[in-house]
Amino acid sequence: MSDTGEQWQVARRRKGAARKSKPLQVSSNSRCCQEPLDIGKTVKRIRDTVSELRCEEFWPQWKEQLLVALGSVELSNPQEDRDPEGSTEDGQLFQHLDCVCYGLGSFSSCVSARFQLAMLLLLLDAGQIPLKDCFIYDPAFSSGERDVLMQLGLTVLTENEEGKRLATKPTLFYLMHCGKALYNNLLWKNWSTQCIPRMIIIGNSFNGILDRTIEREFKRDYIYITQAVSVCEDRLLPCPSRLIDVFSDTAVITFPTSSLNRLPQSTWAEPPEPQYQHCPDLEIIQRETHVGERGGTIN
Repeated sequence: MSDTGEQWQVARRRKGAARKSKPLQVSSNSRCCQEPLDIGKTVKRIRDTVSELRCEEFWPQWKEQLLVALGSVELSNPQEDRDPEGSTEDGQLFQHLDCVCYGLGSFSSCVSARFQLAMLLLLLDAGQIPLKDCFIYDPAFSSGERDVLMQLGLTVLTENEEGKRLATKPTLFYLMHCGKALYNNLLWKNWSTQCIPRMIIIGNSFNGILDRTIEREFKRDYIYITQAVSVCEDRLLPCPSRLIDVFSDTAVITFPTSSLNRLPQSTWAEPPEPQYQHCPDLEIIQRETHVGERGGTIN
């Protein structure tokens, strides 16, 4: 539903048209001319949207697929420490995960972004991930939106990581309709048989990305997505037609340890950092100072 109470307008894409991923970029509208955001009203609107999504018929399927993914990560990381209190409502034991969200967009002005934020909160609750352990960043966030996120209990990152965050423990990455470079950077940062299985990605289907990209350019510019397609499990999530611009082509992606041996051992040795020299329309905002290291995470 829209903020004015009008019925949601179903968005229909013309046949053959490809969805463009939304880049991590600041809106062209000047924020200095906008009125200060009403924090309380915005928080309430988001929580109302959470309640709305919780009643949707497709939500139980999203929740089920998340729990399946959590189980997959458990099997791939049997040596990881577990919290004895970290069990699901069905009594199944899960370790606590971290969560990282990039590229959400301006949720105070964009209905799609607000629904995606509400879905993130639902997923955190279903996966029993503490709100403070969800790290979120988008250069499009206004200062008011950052205050809203902190009011909700999330941890707002202050530095653009370009998606290059190391998964030191099982981590859910929530990347709704983000650019290919963000996924590619994330995979590069975690490109080892130890780190890759720790990741659960909810975002663009890798198979969908592959289908929409010229193969030659895909293999040249996004080598880590190219290789990940052959070893990941890519499960499409349901999306009602009225929310097609919010959740279409979204999948839950995992990397079972048993699948990694499909790639030659040489694949994992000293992976080069992506440079994107042939990508004039790169769908990501890069840091002003580019650091070519694969160091630790930034909190």
